[in-house]
Amino acid sequence: MDPVKNNQSDSNRIIDKSDTICIVGAGPAGLVMARSLLLKGIPFQVFEKHNDVGGIWDIHNPGSPMYESAHFISSKYLSSYFDFPMPDDYPDYPSNRQILKYHREFAKTFGLYPSIQFNTSINEIKEQDGLWFVETSSKEKYIFGGIVCASGITWSPNQPNLEGENSFTGQILHSVNYKSPDIFRGKRALIVGAGNSGCDIACDAGANANQAFISVRRGYHFIPKHIFGQPADVFGDGAHWIPNWISQLVFGKLLKLIVGDLTKLGLPAPDHKIFETHPIINDQLIHNLRHGDVIAKPDIQKLEGDSVVFKDGSKEKIDIIILATGYNWSIPYMDQKYFEWKHGRPDLYLTLFNRNFENLYALGYMETDGGAYKMFDEMANLIASYIESKRKSDPSAIRFSKYIKSDTPPLNGNIHYLNTGRHSVYVNQVAYKNYRAKIQKKMGWKELSPGQFHFLKKSNQSSLKSETLPSTGESK
Repeated sequence: MDPVKNNQSDSNRIIDKSDTICIVGAGPAGLVMARSLLLKGIPFQVFEKHNDVGGIWDIHNPGSPMYESAHFISSKYLSSYFDFPMPDDYPDYPSNRQILKYHREFAKTFGLYPSIQFNTSINEIKEQDGLWFVETSSKEKYIFGGIVCASGITWSPNQPNLEGENSFTGQILHSVNYKSPDIFRGKRALIVGAGNSGCDIACDAGANANQAFISVRRGYHFIPKHIFGQPADVFGDGAHWIPNWISQLVFGKLLKLIVGDLTKLGLPAPDHKIFETHPIINDQLIHNLRHGDVIAKPDIQKLEGDSVVFKDGSKEKIDIIILATGYNWSIPYMDQKYFEWKHGRPDLYLTLFNRNFENLYALGYMETDGGAYKMFDEMANLIASYIESKRKSDPSAIRFSKYIKSDTPPLNGNIHYLNTGRHSVYVNQVAYKNYRAKIQKKMGWKELSPGQFHFLKKSNQSSLKSETLPSTGESK
Protein backbone atom coordinates (compact mmCIF):
# COMPACT_ATOMS: atom_id res chain seq x y z
CA MET A 1 0.00 0.00 0.00
CA ASP A 2 1.38 3.36 -1.03
CA PRO A 3 -0.40 6.11 0.93
CA VAL A 4 1.31 8.91 -1.00
CA LYS A 5 -0.33 10.62 -3.98
CA ASN A 6 2.21 12.12 -6.38
CA ASN A 7 0.95 14.69 -8.89
CA GLN A 8 3.29 17.30 -10.33
CA SER A 9 2.34 20.70 -11.68
CA ASP A 10 4.12 21.32 -14.96
CA SER A 11 3.65 25.09 -14.72
CA ASN A 12 5.66 25.77 -11.59
CA ARG A 13 7.41 22.47 -10.91
CA ILE A 14 5.76 22.17 -7.51
CA ILE A 15 4.63 18.68 -6.54
CA ASP A 16 1.01 18.79 -5.47
CA LYS A 17 0.41 16.79 -2.30
CA SER A 18 -2.33 18.98 -0.94
CA ASP A 19 -4.22 15.88 0.19
CA THR A 20 -1.18 14.59 2.07
CA ILE A 21 0.36 15.15 5.50
CA CYS A 22 4.10 15.87 5.62
CA ILE A 23 5.95 14.34 8.57
CA VAL A 24 9.42 15.71 9.30
CA GLY A 25 11.64 13.07 10.88
CA ALA A 26 11.62 9.26 11.05
CA GLY A 27 12.57 8.94 14.69
CA PRO A 28 10.20 7.57 17.35
CA ALA A 29 7.64 10.39 17.05
CA GLY A 30 7.64 10.39 13.26
CA LEU A 31 7.21 6.63 13.03
CA VAL A 32 4.21 6.43 15.38
CA MET A 33 2.63 9.41 13.63
CA ALA A 34 3.06 7.65 10.29
CA ARG A 35 1.49 4.46 11.65
CA SER A 36 -1.52 6.35 13.04
CA LEU A 37 -2.17 8.07 9.72
CA LEU A 38 -1.72 4.79 7.86
CA LEU A 39 -4.26 3.15 10.14
CA LYS A 40 -6.86 5.78 9.22
CA GLY A 41 -6.03 5.78 5.53
CA ILE A 42 -4.75 9.37 5.57
CA PRO A 43 -2.04 9.96 2.93
CA PHE A 44 1.35 11.00 4.32
CA GLN A 45 4.98 11.34 3.38
CA VAL A 46 7.94 11.27 5.77
CA PHE A 47 11.22 13.11 5.15
CA GLU A 48 14.31 11.90 7.01
CA LYS A 49 17.73 13.52 6.78
CA HIS A 50 19.57 10.30 7.65
CA ASN A 51 19.74 7.05 5.66
CA ASP A 52 17.50 5.01 7.96
CA VAL A 53 14.91 5.31 10.71
CA GLY A 54 15.59 5.62 14.44
CA GLY A 55 16.45 9.27 14.97
CA ILE A 56 18.72 9.87 17.94
CA TRP A 57 19.04 6.14 18.61
CA ASP A 58 21.37 5.73 15.63
CA ILE A 59 24.80 6.65 16.94
CA HIS A 60 25.95 7.12 13.32
CA ASN A 61 23.25 9.69 12.62
CA PRO A 62 25.18 13.01 12.41
CA GLY A 63 24.31 15.17 15.40
CA SER A 64 22.84 12.32 17.44
CA PRO A 65 23.56 12.63 21.19
CA MET A 66 23.89 8.83 21.51
CA TYR A 67 26.97 7.25 23.12
CA GLU A 68 28.11 3.64 23.32
CA SER A 69 27.02 2.95 26.90
CA ALA A 70 23.59 4.62 26.66
CA HIS A 71 20.58 2.60 27.81
CA PHE A 72 16.88 3.34 27.99
CA ILE A 73 15.98 5.11 31.25
CA SER A 74 12.43 3.77 31.08
CA SER A 75 11.86 0.04 31.27
CA LYS A 76 10.81 -2.00 28.25
CA TYR A 77 7.55 -2.92 29.96
CA LEU A 78 6.05 0.58 29.96
CA SER A 79 7.73 2.03 26.89
CA SER A 80 6.76 -0.18 23.97
CA TYR A 81 4.25 0.83 21.31
CA PHE A 82 0.71 -0.53 20.97
CA ASP A 83 0.65 -4.00 19.39
CA PHE A 84 4.44 -4.09 19.26
CA PRO A 85 6.00 -5.15 22.58
CA MET A 86 9.74 -5.18 22.97
CA PRO A 87 11.24 -8.67 22.60
CA ASP A 88 11.16 -10.97 25.63
CA ASP A 89 14.93 -11.40 25.47
CA TYR A 90 15.53 -7.66 25.87
CA PRO A 91 16.72 -6.69 29.38
CA ASP A 92 14.65 -4.45 31.65
CA TYR A 93 16.57 -1.44 30.36
CA PRO A 94 17.56 -2.07 26.72
CA SER A 95 20.74 -0.69 25.19
CA ASN A 96 20.74 2.00 22.52
CA ARG A 97 21.48 -0.66 19.90
CA GLN A 98 18.47 -2.69 20.94
CA ILE A 99 16.19 0.36 20.91
CA LEU A 100 17.44 1.23 17.42
CA LYS A 101 16.75 -2.31 16.21
CA TYR A 102 13.29 -2.15 17.80
CA HIS A 103 12.39 0.98 15.82
CA ARG A 104 13.66 -0.44 12.55
CA GLU A 105 11.65 -3.60 13.10
CA PHE A 106 8.64 -1.39 13.89
CA ALA A 107 9.00 0.44 10.58
CA LYS A 108 9.34 -2.82 8.64
CA THR A 109 6.53 -4.61 10.45
CA PHE A 110 3.97 -1.89 9.74
CA GLY A 111 5.13 -1.13 6.20
CA LEU A 112 6.37 2.41 6.79
CA TYR A 113 9.61 2.31 4.77
CA PRO A 114 8.02 2.91 1.32
CA SER A 115 6.59 6.21 2.55
CA ILE A 116 9.88 7.59 3.90
CA GLN A 117 12.23 9.63 1.73
CA PHE A 118 15.71 9.21 3.21
CA ASN A 119 18.80 11.41 2.90
CA THR A 120 16.49 14.41 2.64
CA SER A 121 16.42 17.31 5.05
CA ILE A 122 13.98 20.21 4.95
CA ASN A 123 15.22 23.63 3.88
CA GLU A 124 12.00 25.55 4.45
CA ILE A 125 8.34 25.17 5.34
CA LYS A 126 5.94 28.08 5.09
CA GLU A 127 2.18 28.62 4.99
CA GLN A 128 0.75 29.42 1.58
CA ASP A 129 -2.97 30.07 1.02
CA GLY A 130 -4.01 27.69 3.78
CA LEU A 131 -1.64 24.96 2.59
CA TRP A 132 2.04 24.32 3.32
CA PHE A 133 4.94 24.93 0.96
CA VAL A 134 7.89 22.59 1.58
CA GLU A 135 11.33 22.78 -0.01
CA THR A 136 13.78 19.92 0.56
CA SER A 137 17.57 19.78 0.54
CA SER A 138 17.38 18.32 -2.97
CA LYS A 139 15.47 21.45 -4.05
CA GLU A 140 12.22 19.57 -4.56
CA LYS A 141 9.20 21.75 -3.90
CA TYR A 142 5.87 20.51 -2.59
CA ILE A 143 2.49 21.71 -1.44
CA PHE A 144 1.17 19.68 1.51
CA GLY A 145 -2.15 19.80 3.30
CA GLY A 146 -0.60 19.61 6.77
CA ILE A 147 2.70 19.42 8.61
CA VAL A 148 3.75 17.31 11.60
CA CYS A 149 7.07 18.43 13.07
CA ALA A 150 8.59 15.29 14.59
CA SER A 151 12.26 16.12 14.29
CA GLY A 152 13.13 15.92 17.99
CA ILE A 153 14.51 18.12 20.75
CA THR A 154 18.09 16.95 21.27
CA TRP A 155 19.91 18.16 18.17
CA SER A 156 20.99 21.68 19.11
CA PRO A 157 23.48 21.58 22.01
CA ASN A 158 23.30 24.17 24.77
CA GLN A 159 26.96 25.00 25.35
CA PRO A 160 27.53 27.63 28.04
CA ASN A 161 30.55 29.91 28.00
CA LEU A 162 32.94 29.27 30.87
CA GLU A 163 35.11 32.02 32.28
CA GLY A 164 38.70 31.45 31.22
CA GLU A 165 37.89 28.80 28.60
CA ASN A 166 40.10 30.48 25.99
CA SER A 167 43.13 29.97 28.21
CA PHE A 168 42.21 26.40 29.21
CA THR A 169 44.84 23.94 27.98
CA GLY A 170 42.56 20.91 28.12
CA GLN A 171 39.76 19.77 25.85
CA ILE A 172 36.13 20.93 26.11
CA LEU A 173 33.33 18.95 24.45
CA HIS A 174 29.56 19.09 24.63
CA SER A 175 28.05 15.70 25.41
CA VAL A 176 26.50 15.56 21.92
CA ASN A 177 30.03 14.84 20.68
CA TYR A 178 30.78 12.19 23.30
CA LYS A 179 30.62 8.65 21.92
CA SER A 180 33.14 6.34 23.61
CA PRO A 181 34.78 6.09 27.05
CA ASP A 182 38.13 5.60 25.31
CA ILE A 183 38.41 9.39 25.28
CA PHE A 184 38.96 9.32 29.06
CA ARG A 185 41.87 6.88 29.25
CA GLY A 186 44.90 8.30 31.03
CA LYS A 187 43.12 11.59 31.78
CA ARG A 188 41.50 13.51 34.58
CA ALA A 189 37.94 14.17 33.46
CA LEU A 190 35.22 16.57 34.58
CA ILE A 191 31.56 16.08 33.65
CA VAL A 192 29.40 19.19 34.01
CA GLY A 193 25.72 18.48 34.69
CA ALA A 194 23.88 15.72 36.52
CA GLY A 195 21.06 14.91 34.13
CA ASN A 196 20.64 11.32 33.04
CA SER A 197 23.24 11.62 30.28
CA GLY A 198 25.67 13.46 32.53
CA CYS A 199 25.42 10.74 35.17
CA ASP A 200 25.96 8.01 32.57
CA ILE A 201 29.01 9.74 31.13
CA ALA A 202 30.43 10.37 34.61
CA CYS A 203 30.17 6.62 35.25
CA ASP A 204 32.03 5.94 32.00
CA ALA A 205 34.70 8.36 33.14
CA GLY A 206 34.84 6.76 36.60
CA ALA A 207 35.64 3.39 35.05
CA ASN A 208 38.17 4.66 32.49
CA ALA A 209 39.76 7.96 33.54
CA ASN A 210 42.65 8.34 35.96
CA GLN A 211 40.17 10.34 38.03
CA ALA A 212 36.69 11.57 37.28
CA PHE A 213 34.73 14.49 38.73
CA ILE A 214 31.16 15.64 38.28
CA SER A 215 30.16 19.28 38.75
CA VAL A 216 26.63 19.64 40.11
CA ARG A 217 24.90 22.99 40.38
CA ARG A 218 21.89 21.87 42.43
CA GLY A 219 20.75 18.82 44.34
CA TYR A 220 18.63 16.10 42.75
CA HIS A 221 16.73 13.05 43.87
CA PHE A 222 18.37 9.93 42.47
CA ILE A 223 15.97 7.07 41.79
CA PRO A 224 17.42 3.54 41.55
CA LYS A 225 16.64 1.67 38.34
CA HIS A 226 15.16 -1.16 40.42
CA ILE A 227 13.11 -0.93 43.60
CA PHE A 228 12.44 -4.16 45.45
CA GLY A 229 13.47 -6.07 42.34
CA GLN A 230 11.14 -4.21 39.98
CA PRO A 231 12.04 -1.54 37.40
CA ALA A 232 11.39 1.82 39.06
CA ASP A 233 8.67 2.83 36.59
CA VAL A 234 6.86 -0.49 37.00
CA PHE A 235 7.02 -0.07 40.78
CA GLY A 236 5.60 3.45 40.52
CA ASP A 237 2.99 2.53 37.94
CA GLY A 238 1.08 0.51 40.49
CA ALA A 239 0.62 3.58 42.67
CA HIS A 240 -0.93 5.99 40.17
CA TRP A 241 -4.25 5.82 41.99
CA ILE A 242 -2.63 7.49 45.01
CA PRO A 243 -2.81 11.33 45.07
CA ASN A 244 0.49 12.86 43.99
CA TRP A 245 1.11 14.67 47.28
CA ILE A 246 0.89 11.36 49.13
CA SER A 247 3.18 9.68 46.57
CA GLN A 248 5.70 12.49 47.04
CA LEU A 249 5.64 12.06 50.82
CA VAL A 250 5.81 8.26 50.87
CA PHE A 251 8.22 7.80 47.97
CA GLY A 252 10.46 10.59 49.29
CA LYS A 253 10.84 8.76 52.60
CA LEU A 254 11.34 5.43 50.84
CA LEU A 255 14.05 6.93 48.66
CA LYS A 256 15.93 8.26 51.69
CA LEU A 257 15.78 4.79 53.20
CA ILE A 258 17.03 3.05 50.03
CA VAL A 259 19.57 5.58 48.76
CA GLY A 260 20.63 7.32 51.97
CA ASP A 261 21.99 10.80 52.56
CA LEU A 262 23.74 11.86 49.36
CA THR A 263 25.25 14.97 50.94
CA LYS A 264 27.76 12.61 52.54
CA LEU A 265 29.01 11.92 49.01
CA GLY A 266 29.50 15.61 48.27
CA LEU A 267 26.23 16.13 46.40
CA PRO A 268 24.12 19.14 47.38
CA ALA A 269 20.81 18.45 49.11
CA PRO A 270 17.78 18.79 46.80
CA ASP A 271 15.96 22.11 47.16
CA HIS A 272 12.69 20.57 45.97
CA LYS A 273 10.44 17.58 46.59
CA ILE A 274 10.67 14.31 44.71
CA PHE A 275 9.01 14.45 41.24
CA GLU A 276 9.28 18.26 41.02
CA THR A 277 12.07 17.90 38.45
CA HIS A 278 12.72 15.40 35.70
CA PRO A 279 13.80 12.22 37.55
CA ILE A 280 17.42 11.08 37.58
CA ILE A 281 17.18 7.31 37.07
CA ASN A 282 20.65 6.19 38.07
CA ASP A 283 22.19 4.24 40.93
CA GLN A 284 25.50 3.49 39.23
CA LEU A 285 26.75 7.04 39.88
CA ILE A 286 26.08 6.54 43.61
CA HIS A 287 28.22 3.40 43.45
CA ASN A 288 31.04 5.35 41.76
CA LEU A 289 30.83 8.19 44.27
CA ARG A 290 30.97 5.78 47.21
CA HIS A 291 34.08 4.15 45.76
CA GLY A 292 35.82 7.43 44.93
CA ASP A 293 35.95 6.70 41.20
CA VAL A 294 33.90 9.86 40.72
CA ILE A 295 34.20 12.87 43.02
CA ALA A 296 31.37 15.39 43.31
CA LYS A 297 32.23 19.07 42.92
CA PRO A 298 30.10 22.25 43.02
CA ASP A 299 29.51 24.65 40.14
CA ILE A 300 32.49 25.97 38.17
CA GLN A 301 33.82 29.41 38.96
CA LYS A 302 36.44 29.61 36.19
CA LEU A 303 39.00 27.75 34.13
CA GLU A 304 42.63 28.57 34.78
CA GLY A 305 45.34 27.10 32.56
CA ASP A 306 45.26 23.34 33.05
CA SER A 307 42.88 23.53 36.00
CA VAL A 308 39.28 24.17 36.99
CA VAL A 309 38.44 26.37 39.95
CA PHE A 310 35.12 25.61 41.66
CA LYS A 311 32.86 27.92 43.60
CA ASP A 312 33.87 26.38 46.92
CA GLY A 313 37.45 27.52 46.22
CA SER A 314 38.78 24.04 45.42
CA LYS A 315 40.90 23.52 42.33
CA GLU A 316 41.56 20.43 40.21
CA LYS A 317 43.86 19.72 37.29
CA ILE A 318 41.59 18.62 34.43
CA ASP A 319 42.45 17.27 30.99
CA ILE A 320 38.98 17.01 29.50
CA ILE A 321 35.61 18.62 30.25
CA ILE A 322 32.33 17.15 28.99
CA LEU A 323 29.45 19.63 29.10
CA ALA A 324 26.28 17.60 29.71
CA THR A 325 24.32 20.84 29.73
CA GLY A 326 21.33 19.90 27.63
CA TYR A 327 19.88 21.12 24.38
CA ASN A 328 18.14 24.13 22.90
CA TRP A 329 14.84 23.17 21.33
CA SER A 330 14.40 24.32 17.78
CA ILE A 331 12.43 23.80 14.58
CA PRO A 332 15.09 25.18 12.24
CA TYR A 333 13.21 24.64 8.99
CA MET A 334 10.37 27.00 9.98
CA ASP A 335 10.34 30.70 10.74
CA GLN A 336 9.84 31.50 14.42
CA LYS A 337 6.56 33.26 13.61
CA TYR A 338 4.88 29.89 13.18
CA PHE A 339 5.33 28.96 16.84
CA GLU A 340 4.96 30.87 20.07
CA TRP A 341 8.15 30.18 22.02
CA LYS A 342 8.08 30.53 25.80
CA HIS A 343 11.17 29.77 27.88
CA GLY A 344 12.69 28.16 24.81
CA ARG A 345 9.74 25.80 24.32
CA PRO A 346 6.91 25.94 21.76
CA ASP A 347 3.54 26.75 23.35
CA LEU A 348 1.11 24.20 21.87
CA TYR A 349 -2.29 22.89 22.89
CA LEU A 350 -1.66 19.57 24.68
CA THR A 351 1.93 20.02 23.40
CA LEU A 352 0.63 18.99 19.95
CA PHE A 353 -1.62 21.53 18.24
CA ASN A 354 -0.59 24.93 16.94
CA ARG A 355 -3.06 27.52 18.21
CA ASN A 356 -2.51 30.03 15.41
CA PHE A 357 -1.89 28.03 12.24
CA GLU A 358 -4.28 25.42 10.92
CA ASN A 359 -2.93 21.97 10.03
CA LEU A 360 0.37 22.53 11.81
CA TYR A 361 1.24 19.99 14.50
CA ALA A 362 4.24 18.91 16.55
CA LEU A 363 4.86 15.56 18.19
CA GLY A 364 7.63 14.94 20.71
CA TYR A 365 8.07 18.53 21.89
CA MET A 366 7.47 17.72 25.53
CA GLU A 367 9.01 15.97 28.49
CA THR A 368 7.30 13.79 31.04
CA ASP A 369 7.93 11.83 34.20
CA GLY A 370 7.45 8.39 32.64
CA GLY A 371 7.90 6.40 29.46
CA ALA A 372 7.14 8.66 26.51
CA TYR A 373 6.54 6.13 23.75
CA LYS A 374 3.09 4.99 24.82
CA MET A 375 2.19 8.66 25.16
CA PHE A 376 3.51 9.33 21.64
CA ASP A 377 1.21 6.60 20.36
CA GLU A 378 -1.82 8.13 22.06
CA MET A 379 -0.84 11.64 20.99
CA ALA A 380 -0.41 10.55 17.38
CA ASN A 381 -3.85 8.94 17.53
CA LEU A 382 -5.31 12.23 18.77
CA ILE A 383 -3.71 14.20 15.94
CA ALA A 384 -4.84 11.65 13.37
CA SER A 385 -8.38 11.65 14.79
CA TYR A 386 -8.59 15.42 14.43
CA ILE A 387 -7.26 15.31 10.87
CA GLU A 388 -9.75 12.56 10.02
CA SER A 389 -12.67 14.48 11.53
CA LYS A 390 -11.80 17.55 9.46
CA ARG A 391 -11.58 15.52 6.27
CA LYS A 392 -14.99 14.03 6.96
CA SER A 393 -16.42 17.45 7.94
CA ASP A 394 -17.47 15.95 11.24
CA PRO A 395 -18.88 18.50 13.74
CA SER A 396 -16.31 17.33 16.29
CA ALA A 397 -13.61 19.05 14.24
CA ILE A 398 -15.17 22.46 14.86
CA ARG A 399 -15.65 21.71 18.55
CA PHE A 400 -12.05 20.60 18.92
CA SER A 401 -10.70 23.62 17.04
CA LYS A 402 -12.29 25.79 19.73
CA TYR A 403 -10.41 23.85 22.39
CA ILE A 404 -7.18 24.40 20.49
CA LYS A 405 -7.74 28.16 20.51
CA SER A 406 -8.77 28.68 24.11
CA ASP A 407 -8.29 25.64 26.35
CA THR A 408 -5.34 25.86 28.75
CA PRO A 409 -5.59 22.85 31.07
CA PRO A 410 -3.15 22.25 33.92
CA LEU A 411 -1.19 19.12 33.09
CA ASN A 412 1.08 19.00 36.13
CA GLY A 413 -1.06 16.72 38.30
CA ASN A 414 -0.82 19.32 41.12
CA ILE A 415 2.95 18.85 41.25
CA HIS A 416 4.82 22.15 41.47
CA TYR A 417 7.59 21.66 38.94
CA LEU A 418 10.62 23.88 39.25
CA ASN A 419 10.27 27.17 37.41
CA THR A 420 12.85 26.45 34.72
CA GLY A 421 12.68 26.50 30.94
CA ARG A 422 12.88 22.73 30.87
CA HIS A 423 9.74 22.37 32.93
CA SER A 424 7.65 24.96 31.06
CA VAL A 425 6.08 22.19 28.91
CA TYR A 426 6.68 19.36 31.35
CA VAL A 427 3.65 17.14 31.90
CA ASN A 428 2.64 14.62 34.50
CA GLN A 429 1.89 11.48 32.51
CA VAL A 430 -1.20 10.52 34.53
CA ALA A 431 -2.69 14.03 34.47
CA TYR A 432 -2.02 14.29 30.74
CA LYS A 433 -3.53 10.90 29.94
CA ASN A 434 -6.65 11.60 32.00
CA TYR A 435 -7.27 14.99 30.41
CA ARG A 436 -6.52 13.83 26.88
CA ALA A 437 -8.87 10.86 27.31
CA LYS A 438 -11.62 13.16 28.61
CA ILE A 439 -11.38 15.50 25.63
CA GLN A 440 -11.14 12.59 23.21
CA LYS A 441 -14.30 11.06 24.67
CA LYS A 442 -16.12 14.38 24.31
CA MET A 443 -15.21 14.43 20.63
CA GLY A 444 -16.37 10.85 20.15
CA TRP A 445 -12.94 9.75 18.95
CA LYS A 446 -11.86 6.24 19.80
CA GLU A 447 -8.97 5.42 22.12
CA LEU A 448 -6.27 3.04 20.97
CA SER A 449 -7.12 -0.56 21.76
CA PRO A 450 -5.00 -3.72 21.74
CA GLY A 451 -5.00 -5.47 18.41
CA GLN A 452 -6.17 -2.62 16.21
CA PHE A 453 -2.83 -2.38 14.37
CA HIS A 454 -2.63 -6.11 13.63
CA PHE A 455 -4.21 -5.84 10.20
CA LEU A 456 -1.37 -3.50 9.14
CA LYS A 457 1.09 -6.27 10.02
CA LYS A 458 -0.84 -8.77 7.88
CA SER A 459 -1.14 -6.30 5.01
CA ASN A 460 2.57 -5.57 5.11
CA GLN A 461 3.52 -9.25 5.30
CA SER A 462 1.54 -9.84 2.10
CA SER A 463 3.11 -6.90 0.29
CA LEU A 464 6.63 -7.88 1.35
CA LYS A 465 6.30 -11.10 -0.62
CA SER A 466 6.40 -9.07 -3.81
CA GLU A 467 8.37 -6.01 -2.68
CA THR A 468 11.90 -5.44 -1.42
CA LEU A 469 12.59 -2.71 1.09
CA PRO A 470 14.91 0.07 -0.11
CA SER A 471 18.53 -0.67 0.72
CA THR A 472 18.98 2.72 2.41
CA GLY A 473 16.26 1.84 4.86
CA GLU A 474 16.98 -1.78 5.63
CA SER A 475 17.77 -2.49 9.27
CA LYS A 476 21.25 -3.90 9.73
